[in-house]
Amino acid sequence: MQQIAREFNFSESTFVFPPEKGNTRKVRIFTPSTEVPFAGHPNIGTAFVFASAGIIEEFYETTEIVFEEKAGLVMVTLQKLHDGSFWSELQAPEKISIGKTIPTELLASAISLPPDKIITDIHPPQIVSVGLPFLIAELEDKAALEKASVNLEGFNKLAGQGITPDIHIYTRSNDEFDIRARMFAPFDGVPEDPATGSANCALGGLLTHYNSARSGNFEWKIAQGVEMGRPSSLKARTQKKDGEVISTYIGGSSVMVSEGVIYVD
Repeated sequence: MQQIAREFNFSESTFVFPPEKGNTRKVRIFTPSTEVPFAGHPNIGTAFVFASAGIIEEFYETTEIVFEEKAGLVMVTLQKLHDGSFWSELQAPEKISIGKTIPTELLASAISLPPDKIITDIHPPQIVSVGLPFLIAELEDKAALEKASVNLEGFNKLAGQGITPDIHIYTRSNDEFDIRARMFAPFDGVPEDPATGSANCALGGLLTHYNSARSGNFEWKIAQGVEMGRPSSLKARTQKKDGEVISTYIGGSSVMVSEGVIYVD
């Protein structure tokens, strides 16, 4: 599986097995260099393939399927739209966990920006996970987001301190999107990802955690991949009750790009 994922060289590749715990399927996910316990877009895409290929039972409007993964059970809701396409939304397998904060200068070094381009009004650069950890930071504006780039020396400094080298940066947007984001994971064989469901799911949870409201439902429309010429549109939403983030979701539409057969000697 790792060799196949390396050969395809996509951000992630999924491999589907019969279920072990009575759910829809067991799914394993690989980047070009490593296996990960959970990821957003591979699940959305796999659910889409199941629906479009008729692998799951025919449904009229919506249905739910459950994937067994290393991070836990991932529930995906599929909605059939009027034009015959599908909308997919997953619920993260874990509640949000917020880890240690990272010095602004250290994070800035890894993304080739001056420290003053990183905003800390709501939260500092911080490790966040809903099944897969990311270092998340807010940037000053769209211009700073566009200028960010991988500095491997800075990534090595982070890794040397035991900090996850997968960095998700974002800025607030005043156009058709609420947030614009980028994700760099060069140590996982992903120099930049055009769309990262697990990171944006964690981002939604983080923003909800720091929101002063004690309870409520929150959502964001997120753009990613624009700077690398592969624009994606995601929708993140969360639920909060009595001061606790109780669930995080990420969703979007998919299209079939290609299909084929692997021959093994």
